This record gives sequence, structure tokens and C-alpha cells, in this order.
Amino acid sequence: MAKKPKSQKKRSLKPNPWRWWHWAIIAVCFLLALIYTARFWNPVVFPPVKDPIIGVSFSEKRSKELGLDWKANFTALLDDMHIPTFRLMSYWDVHEPVRGQYDFSSLDWQINEASKRGATVSLALGQRQPRWPECHQPAWTNDLKGDNWRQALYDYVEVVVKRYENNPTVINWQLENESVNEWFGLCGKPDRERIHAEYKLVDKLSEKPIWMSLSDQHGYPVTTPVPDKYGYSVYRVVWSEKTWPYKGYLIYPTPIWYHKLRGAIIKAYTGRDIYIHELQLEPWGPVDTKEMTVADQDISMDPARIKDNVQFAREIGAREIYTWGGEWWYWRMVNGDPSIWNTVKETFDNAQE
Repeated sequence: MAKKPKSQKKRSLKPNPWRWWHWAIIAVCFLLALIYTARFWNPVVFPPVKDPIIGVSFSEKRSKELGLDWKANFTALLDDMHIPTFRLMSYWDVHEPVRGQYDFSSLDWQINEASKRGATVSLALGQRQPRWPECHQPAWTNDLKGDNWRQALYDYVEVVVKRYENNPTVINWQLENESVNEWFGLCGKPDRERIHAEYKLVDKLSEKPIWMSLSDQHGYPVTTPVPDKYGYSVYRVVWSEKTWPYKGYLIYPTPIWYHKLRGAIIKAYTGRDIYIHELQLEPWGPVDTKEMTVADQDISMDPARIKDNVQFAREIGAREIYTWGGEWWYWRMVNGDPSIWNTVKETFDNAQE
């Protein structure tokens, strides 16, 4: 019997089961390529925000860790850099080292010095505040559990709020820095019920705005509480050991348009504006900065990156920008290299023109 010509073979009416997978994979790869290469090209030039309010997050603890005179560090930021606003820390372990015994002398000094120069303060509040290990509870709380531990924190928060509520230099509270961040810091699993209770307590005690920061560069606010403003961080080059199988310096792929879109979505969803609570202006390497060589520090932060990061943040469109690195800039200067300090100063001055 003669074989059927190939042209007469019956075609299957079923679609190729792999075809949509092919397109899905191609689409995902294209999207990833678009995001990762977006830093090399800029299809839209976003005008930078005019007259931004560029502040500094300053940590007495971090300055001491770098072996600095922390008061001289803070004074230089005020008198030489002319920083107009600061995010300062009300570290629980520093100001209540023994339960019920408070010492706010160092924080009072910082706020008073800022006030003398007409600078303002956004005061970090709660257990979780900037700088490692992120959560700064005093050692005496280790013996407390559950509701007893929470009440100790509420008591401390109430003391801080009442102390500075009528101080005009303190313009707002930044409650629980990156409150539900689970991947960075020694904080354990976030206690959302406790965070809600803290927010309600501060809202009851204070007329000042309450700001809260999101937990990374990608999160969106989908639950309460809804603060008066949402902050998010902007890091550009960091050392990463959590991007398996890759280990090394990672260039964040998030371009300006992504941050602008994210801000617009937050505004549409919550009715709240955004601010940048941490703009990277210091190195992020595999070890603590003070243990790195200058060459190693310059891999993730150098004068060129400082200028680029400030411009990047301005093009995102947030008016309030709190930079990260004031202790490091000063550390480099007192160790004989003023280039970082001078670059930051020049860049901040140029942003106001």
C-alpha cells in the first residue's frame, strides 16, 4: 500500500503545550533585561525636584563605633555642611539603661545644637531604629516576655513623646524604622499587633506628624497603620550574600521610573506622599567600613557615586531626602581624606541652585 503524502497528514488541532511557556519565559527575560539595563540608558529625562530638603541621619552610636568624637562630628555637619534637618535616634538602650531611669542628655544636646542653628529634627522612635543591630532594646528587657515586654516599650515611647512634644525643633516622629523588615537586623519576627499599638499610642499623645518607612526598596503599604507620610530607602551598590548563587557587589536594578511609579501607586492607594528615609551615600561592603581599605570603600561609594546618587534621588521627585553616611564622611576627613566630605558639601550646595 502506498504511503500517504506528507501533505495529507492530519494536523493536530491541539495547541503546542509549550508555546505559551516560551512566550512567558521570553517576556520575563525581556522584563528583567529591561530593568537591569535601565541604569545604562534613560529614555525619559526626569526633571530633578527643585530646592530639595536634604538631611542627614545621624547616629551617636555609629560615630563612636568609628572612633570619632561624636559631638565634633555632629557639630561639623551643622557648622560646615549646614545641614538643615536631621533624623536623630532615641535609642532605647542608650536613654533607659536601667528600667525607669532615663538619661536623655546626649539627645537633648543634639536637639539643642540643631535648634541653635535653625535646623529641624525628625526623631526616630521605638525599638527598631537605624544602624546595626537595628533593634536597640536595653539588656534588662531580656528578662521580660510577652505583654510585660511590650508594656516596657510603650512606657519608653510615651516618655520620649512627652519629653519632646512641645519642642518646636522636633517636627515629626519616624516610628519603628522599616518596621516589618524580616531580612535585615537582629530583631526577630515583626510583631504587627505591637506596631499598631505603638502607632495608636503616639497618635493619641502627639499632634506632630507620624512618618513610617517601608521595609525595603520594593515593598508597598497594604495594611494599616497609615502614617502621614511613607518613606523608602534608595541603595544603589551593595554587597550581597543573599542573592544565591551570586555573592558579591550588586547593582540595584531599580531605575528612576520604577521609584516614581511606586510613589504614584502609594499616593493613589493611601493618599500619602513619600520621602526617602535612607539615600545611600556611604559604602556597603562585605565587612564594616572601618575594616575596609579606601580602595574597597570606593567600590560601592566614591565622589562620582555621591553626585550620581543625589541626582538620582532628586529625579525620583521626593522633596525630603535623608542621606546615609554623615559619620563616614567625617571619618574619612579626620583620617586625612577630605574628598568625600567636600564632594558631599558641594553636591548639597549645588542641589539648592
